[in-house]
Amino acid sequence: MAEPVDAVYFADCAARSFFDQVANKWSVMILTILIEKPTRFNEFIRRLEGVTHKALTQALRRLERNGLIAREVLATSPVAVRYSITDLGRTLQGPFGAVYDWAINHLHEIEQAQEAYDARTGRETR
Repeated sequence: MAEPVDAVYFADCAARSFFDQVANKWSVMILTILIEKPTRFNEFIRRLEGVTHKALTQALRRLERNGLIAREVLATSPVAVRYSITDLGRTLQGPFGAVYDWAINHLHEIEQAQEAYDARTGRETR
């Protein structure tokens, strides 16, 4: 007899869709920056080493669509855009902070596990 499948594992589950859109490195880093202060696009580019314009644009759109950030067009010359975190986005500060703290507290163990895996398999997968 097959075990029942929890709805959270279905492809059309709203929570799964949310995780696909928001629980990735750029989104988490963007929200972390926005908790500090509203930020312009180019400042994100300077602060997020390795992010491309395309990846940043896509992440910002996903976060805005999900109500986690707000986009404000500034009437400057040239026109600029500033992003800020919404009240809903701010509610993620606790969970993301907990995950960040966990990662920092267990970094040494994670690195040891990676080294053991690489030695066992003869390859590095970063």
